[in-house]
Amino acid sequence: MPVTLALSSGTGTEFTNWVRSSGLEIVLLVVGAMLFSRLATYIRDRITRRIDSGFQSSDSLVRTEAAKHRHALAQVCTWVLLCVVYFLVTLEVLQRLGFPITGLVAPAAVIGAALGFGAQRIVQDLLAGFFLITERQYGFGDVVRIAMTGHSQLAEGTVEDVTLRITTLRNPDGEVITVPNGQIVKVTNLSKDWARAAIDVPVPATADINKINDILREVGTKAFQDRHLKSLLLDEPTVMGVEDLTVSQMNIRMVARTLPGKQFDVGRELRVRVAGALRREGLSETA
Repeated sequence: MPVTLALSSGTGTEFTNWVRSSGLEIVLLVVGAMLFSRLATYIRDRITRRIDSGFQSSDSLVRTEAAKHRHALAQVCTWVLLCVVYFLVTLEVLQRLGFPITGLVAPAAVIGAALGFGAQRIVQDLLAGFFLITERQYGFGDVVRIAMTGHSQLAEGTVEDVTLRITTLRNPDGEVITVPNGQIVKVTNLSKDWARAAIDVPVPATADINKINDILREVGTKAFQDRHLKSLLLDEPTVMGVEDLTVSQMNIRMVARTLPGKQFDVGRELRVRVAGALRREGLSETA
């Protein structure tokens, strides 16, 4: 019996009967949805923990692309499944409260058309998120730089969460950045397959270029022989040559191919080694 009729009749017996029938069903539906949500979240967390433990217990220094994609896919699938369950439970609850679902079709079509103009961004976010996941543009743990519509400042950080609607990043300062997927214009993945550390060494325009190149090559050779750095490098760092030239100064570029996401660690270590090598050669003022 609809709750509106039970309340309007004013009889406690009818209301009690409604509570024992439809009211009890509503409670069971809500509790069931909550339990299902907890179960789905538990399964998702267990899957992601297994992916992370597999990465930590292996000899790999970075997650594989497949592991990052599976991690993001587990989060997205759970989010979509819970949205569908909540929607269906809401319809069942409305039906037991006495709202005719079939009679809501026509008003829902009108309201849907009106809301469609306001919900364009949400639909855009969902579609963009779908293609982000299926095309594997990035995944959990990737270091990305994102350009957004209407924002001159780029969002850069490590991907911590991906759903069909939003992407959550954490930047090096520990700040959490939430980016709607529909506003993403350009994604620069800094940790896909391999990365490159580029170092520009400023030296006076009057310096001996051949000598500087020899020093940098020696630094690269010793760095590749170092046991710690060699595990991060894909090959020996190379000297590209003069990258920029002014009247008083020139920049000599040194590059190194690294494992995904390790270009920052390698770049910092190489800068320390270059500064030390130049200092030993009496060129500390150029470092």
